[in-house]
Amino acid sequence: MTQLVVAPAQQTVREKHGWRWVAFSAALAAMVIDRLDATIVNVAAPSIQASLGGSFADLQWTAAAYTLAMAVTLLVGGRLGDMFGRKRILLLGVAGFTAASVLCALSVNQAMLIGFRAVQGVFAAVMLPQVFGLVRDIFPPSHQRKAWVVLGPVIGLATVAGPIVGGALISLNLFGMGWRTIFLINLPIGVVVLLIGAWLIPRTAPPIESKRLDLLGILLAGTGMFLLVRPLVQGSTPTDRLMLLGAIPILFLFAWYQIKRSQSGRPSLIEPGPFRRRSFLSGIVFALSFLMALGGFVLTFSVFVQLGLSYSPLRASIATLPWAGGAFLGSTISAALVFRMGRNVIHLGLGLMGGGLLWLTAVIAPGATAWDFALPLLVGGTGMGMVFVPMFDIILGGLGNHEMGSGSAVLKAVQQLGLALGVAVIGSVFFGLLGAPADYVAAARWTSLVAACMIAIAFMLGYWLPKPSETKGEIHE
Repeated sequence: MTQLVVAPAQQTVREKHGWRWVAFSAALAAMVIDRLDATIVNVAAPSIQASLGGSFADLQWTAAAYTLAMAVTLLVGGRLGDMFGRKRILLLGVAGFTAASVLCALSVNQAMLIGFRAVQGVFAAVMLPQVFGLVRDIFPPSHQRKAWVVLGPVIGLATVAGPIVGGALISLNLFGMGWRTIFLINLPIGVVVLLIGAWLIPRTAPPIESKRLDLLGILLAGTGMFLLVRPLVQGSTPTDRLMLLGAIPILFLFAWYQIKRSQSGRPSLIEPGPFRRRSFLSGIVFALSFLMALGGFVLTFSVFVQLGLSYSPLRASIATLPWAGGAFLGSTISAALVFRMGRNVIHLGLGLMGGGLLWLTAVIAPGATAWDFALPLLVGGTGMGMVFVPMFDIILGGLGNHEMGSGSAVLKAVQQLGLALGVAVIGSVFFGLLGAPADYVAAARWTSLVAACMIAIAFMLGYWLPKPSETKGEIHE
């Protein structure tokens, strides 16, 4: 198997503990700007429509174009890192993402914004799978567990912070730029990531020697993901249902084709090895259930407080601060407990998250204030943060170096799918319960209850997960 080769000029990154973390912070920043941009547009939608005009469908596509483009191209992005080196592909993705962000800010109509959001999604798919593999490129084995402990809560916190950051930026209206600042904020972050990444992230030999992409695999995977994700982010018309049905045989054909191609010794788009590991398969199923509950709840609660309680975007952002604060608190607690409790910390976190959602159903009422929601959101957010810390270590910790590109791309695709499914399922429940006149309070109560039920399902699935220490015996370099 190809051995990692670190350029002599950059060996200090591995030798000096502090510089390793500075290098890793650049990779984490790439993950953060993706998570922010995936959700930040939702709170900016009214401002964007007031500025650029367009229909409500255009606003939907402003968010959907990013998710859809990323989902379709994630597997390719993961394979590019295996073929050409993770550092090189990460920096390419960050540069393209930053440029696309500036173009989004400069858009003069909805069509331009939707197009550049799709470009953002493509470059996000290029950069994100590299972050997981860089844990091994930057850290020696003795420090990799600590990196996983940091990675999980950062993703969780960034996922829920998007609406908060968006509301604050729009309200500040820096330089009179309004909603455009939610994209321009990526420019200084992207420049810093490129400078630090180019200097400190070690350049390693690509895990695989082949430089040939599986073009038929790309076509099958892209078509299947498009048919699967597009209806989930856009609605439930008869055409959408046909697309969902069509996605199933195409994705099965893609899986069969990848197995046959791998068995014949030809390069495939994804490595089949991760799917033979219990830690990976059980982790993927668990993550799907957990992320469905998270994605659906975050969307419907934001809609409820703005439309049902007439909160402004800034006030809605402030109302969700306890959830974000709880996520940070939970990640800190989990990091301290995971080495002693192992998998049990996930069940403790799920119990807190489900309890917080049930508590929320009791306090949702007409005229409810942010103080009424504060404690339930704090408890639920704490539970969420406790789940993110061990989850990524369990799912990816047992993969070999040559499998990290494929495995992390599949995990990111599942993350997108889970969030989209949650929005589709819980969002449909929420809007389906609105009567005439709209009873937002009843709809919000029921959707919080549905999200709590999904957490209960994730709690049961958690017993399939191996203990984090069990995955270490599966690693094959």
